[in-house]
Amino acid sequence: MAGMPLNDMPWWRWRANVRSALHMLSDPVFHETCWLPGLPGYGDVTDAVYRLVEDTWLDNWSAEKYVGAVFRDADEAALVDVAVLRVLRIMHQVGADAPVADYLRHAGWPDAVRAAREAHQLLAVNDGEDPNVPPRTLDEVAAGAGVV
Repeated sequence: MAGMPLNDMPWWRWRANVRSALHMLSDPVFHETCWLPGLPGYGDVTDAVYRLVEDTWLDNWSAEKYVGAVFRDADEAALVDVAVLRVLRIMHQVGADAPVADYLRHAGWPDAVRAAREAHQLLAVNDGEDPNVPPRTLDEVAAGAGVV
């Protein structure tokens, strides 16, 4: 599947948001260099979680529902489900308006980061992109999705 464009999926704009959120949630260096100091252009943990679940309703049902529309296969959906559940559990425990540092200190954060990383890597590779590049700004993500 390598080399597939992101926009070959029917709901590719939703896929772009999910991928961006997973990318940001999965990168500890990004957390330290962008989210902790509040670098403009990247949102925060709460913003990433909303991009992950708001259009897709992944907080209410499985990503499996979106195979063929947002996700390419059951493997992508399963990894996204794990990441969503881990991140949402932390959000509910620390609160949606908690400072970034509260998320990073949470005992479950490393597991959430690991789950987000596994999902991000598979989605990026399946879209023919390098999963190891730094996350793009929200404006770049929106421009790539044709939103801006």
